[in-house]
Amino acid sequence: MGAVSVKDVAALAGVSIGTVSNVLNRPERVAAATVARVHDAIDKLGYVRNDAARQLRAGHSRSIGLVVLDVGNPFFGELVRGAEDAAVASGFTVLVTDSRDDPTREATQVELFEEQRVRGLLLSPIAEAWSSVERLRARGIPVVLVDRALADASISSVSVDDVYGGELAVGHLIERGRERIAFVGGPMTTRQVTDRLEGARKAISQHRGVSFDVIETSDQSVLAGRHAGERIVAMDPADRPDAVFAANDLLAFGILQGLILSAGVRVPDEIMLVGYDDIDFAQAAIVPLSSVRQPARLIGETGIQLLLAEAEGAPGFAPKQVVYQPTLIERASTGGP
Repeated sequence: MGAVSVKDVAALAGVSIGTVSNVLNRPERVAAATVARVHDAIDKLGYVRNDAARQLRAGHSRSIGLVVLDVGNPFFGELVRGAEDAAVASGFTVLVTDSRDDPTREATQVELFEEQRVRGLLLSPIAEAWSSVERLRARGIPVVLVDRALADASISSVSVDDVYGGELAVGHLIERGRERIAFVGGPMTTRQVTDRLEGARKAISQHRGVSFDVIETSDQSVLAGRHAGERIVAMDPADRPDAVFAANDLLAFGILQGLILSAGVRVPDEIMLVGYDDIDFAQAAIVPLSSVRQPARLIGETGIQLLLAEAEGAPGFAPKQVVYQPTLIERASTGGP
């Protein structure tokens, strides 16, 4: 048996196809008895409404695309939750995909969302992503950048001041009396990493007698952090950093493993450690992790609000560049509570 159609429902209910359409879309225009008869036919036949086809005929769907850098990073998990909560409250769904920090993969995913005629796109871009953004906007698909901003003020964005966040982290380590500081992060094609590194250098420049080293990683995973921690352990003790700022918490967890489990280095006595994002696991680490907190859920919620305001043509709408300020959460890895 083939799929049940609107025509089948109309035949069983003894009404026109137009009446069935009105019952589904504008029931207030139809007599209550007729509405009941049509719904009874729908139940008996097991008719399932094809909203996807209906929405595409209208030119757009009730779905919003969201491309993140790394869905395995709990920070982006929280961002997605915030976006979903705000979207569902407005009658939309969020389709999430993961670029895995790969520009080619990101471009393919953006094209797929474009083909699906999503109502709009939230994008955490790898690089500038200018051509993709312009192409979507030319087709009437609004784009809001999350966890990143472009210099162009005509595009809405929601981001965190990562330069300030890097300055906070390293400034904290210097205030704790540390003089040999290392930054662990990568790849340097990721803007968030380079912004945090810029902030770290800014803090170093304000204090004489503090050395600074950069240990670049291929990604921002726990495994990459563990390898970095093992590299630090392999250094001559006199040359080791006495403090490390990791570009995110996953790297910091790996560094902790490399320092403590592989070599028994005492954290924070011998080496202090600060991460970034303050994901839920930070306070449950083997040594509770000091971290720079950014409001992941709020970023997702704000991104959806800006996107829908543009997509629905809210009165007086103008693109906005929302920048949140990070905060430092002190825990045992830097001698805190």
